Amino acid sequence: MRPENRWLILAVLLCANALSGGLGGESMMVLDFSAGAEPWPSINDVVMGGVSSGEMVSENEYASFRGVVSFDNNGGFASVRSKPEVRDLSAFDGLILRVRGDGKDYGFRLRTSASFDGVSYQAPLAPPAGEWTDIVIPFADFEPVWRGRLVADHPPLDPSRITTMGIIVSRQEGRFQLDIANIRGYRKSDLDGAPP
Repeated sequence: MRPENRWLILAVLLCANALSGGLGGESMMVLDFSAGAEPWPSINDVVMGGVSSGEMVSENEYASFRGVVSFDNNGGFASVRSKPEVRDLSAFDGLILRVRGDGKDYGFRLRTSASFDGVSYQAPLAPPAGEWTDIVIPFADFEPVWRGRLVADHPPLDPSRITTMGIIVSRQEGRFQLDIANIRGYRKSDLDGAPP
């Protein structure tokens, strides 16, 4: 079974489990834009001379990351990142993002340092277009990257030191929009009956 299919099936099972109370409800919430969490500031390719635009804005029940990616002036990315706040997520095995995509590929990033630049940990985020979906991302799927390139021989992600969270869209020219309602932590024990 392809990994992306496995995680979509896992997300369906997770939703069913949540409806039956199996996820512990609000005790699993990490960040809730539908409850008024602050949108994340943008960091676009203008920092290196590009002209792409992107921002996260609050809507009624979610936050929307949207803008335009341009390849002009050797640019090609837009991103948002939360303000630094250390979170110990070591009680969880990964995160669940409630998102609505546009058919484009995004990267979900975690950092364990408050520094502006440096290594982050990235996992792919590619929800189907036009529908709300729960995307399950195990911490083990996050890979160390620096400016879009994998960093060899770097320590794995330490979930006890999550400092910032972010989303990036890159190398895909044109308009984009990714809506996000919330981020929740999960434990493997919450996923009874999910495929291995």
